[in-house]
Amino acid sequence: MITISLCMIVKDEERVLGRCLDSVRDLVDEVIIVDTGSSDRTQEIASHYTPHVYHFLWKDDFAAARNFSFEQATKEYIMWLDADDVLYEQDRNKLADLKQSLSWEPDAIICDYQLAFDTAGNATTNSRRYRLIKRSQGYRWHNPVHEYLDVTGGKVLQSDIAVSHHRVGDHSARNMRILQQWIARGGKLEGRMLFFYANELLDQQRYLEAMECYETYFQEPSGYREDRIAACGKLAECYHHLGRKEKKIDSLFKSFHYDVPHADICCTIARSFEDRGEWALAIYWYSRALESREPDGYMGVVNIAYRTWVPHVQLCLCFANLGLLQQAFEHNEHALSYLPGETNLLENKRRLEIALGI
Repeated sequence: MITISLCMIVKDEERVLGRCLDSVRDLVDEVIIVDTGSSDRTQEIASHYTPHVYHFLWKDDFAAARNFSFEQATKEYIMWLDADDVLYEQDRNKLADLKQSLSWEPDAIICDYQLAFDTAGNATTNSRRYRLIKRSQGYRWHNPVHEYLDVTGGKVLQSDIAVSHHRVGDHSARNMRILQQWIARGGKLEGRMLFFYANELLDQQRYLEAMECYETYFQEPSGYREDRIAACGKLAECYHHLGRKEKKIDSLFKSFHYDVPHADICCTIARSFEDRGEWALAIYWYSRALESREPDGYMGVVNIAYRTWVPHVQLCLCFANLGLLQQAFEHNEHALSYLPGETNLLENKRRLEIALGI
């Protein structure tokens, strides 16, 4: 059975730290908590779970803090979590099974990262992260913000274990401050850092600056497939807000240079045609969204709604505008299968049944 060190960096997490640790404390062999300057009860709470509570002088560098936490670990594998993460029962069981039955020693284990949820608690947005790594491989974190683990050349296990992330607060201003300080110290805006900087500009509605950064990013000689595809969608969003509709469409189609059509891209293309009243073209692209599948090994953010209820809702509207009420009714029924109590869908059902004489 493998042994696991849980490594966390925390600051002012008294509201959520206990919930996180309660969900995983019995599944790991060691808990390492690195506090980066809490002023609440975070350190006190951490001390109830582990004697390994360390202080780290915060220097606006998440990678440095995470690397320090990894350096304190002593077990075979290192697992990382944020304080607002939690493992629910089915995923606790999966992690326990993995720990007991792992028949080979991967260098890294990838898990789902659930980022948003519907009212029933079902994940609506998901990504994949390197969640456990073999300590002896010495993998390191990179970038002061939006940090990532550089796992290259190792044996990787794809797991269906999910970590659920319930984000607390808006970190956009903090992230921008760290990035600007990093630039002031001589950091170069290139590669992933340029991509992340553009994202922060977009979040702050600085659309022209964000657009220019994304366009520069695409001139980089290489980059992660997931980042490139995400940048296409985000660049399209910039052009949308800047009123440049043709450039918006061009940005969406640009994503096909990097992968098969993704559901969110297809839905955004479809919506562009829908806004023009070009119902047949909108129907074509919404239908492609329903046919899309997440590519094997894809690590980017996936909004599940774009592969499930969203295309059906919009297809109902498109077919209704073409007078094809039976098809509209069928897609509304499909949407209701995902959102059975949704008021607008139920009203659509009532009106379509009257129109069809059902």
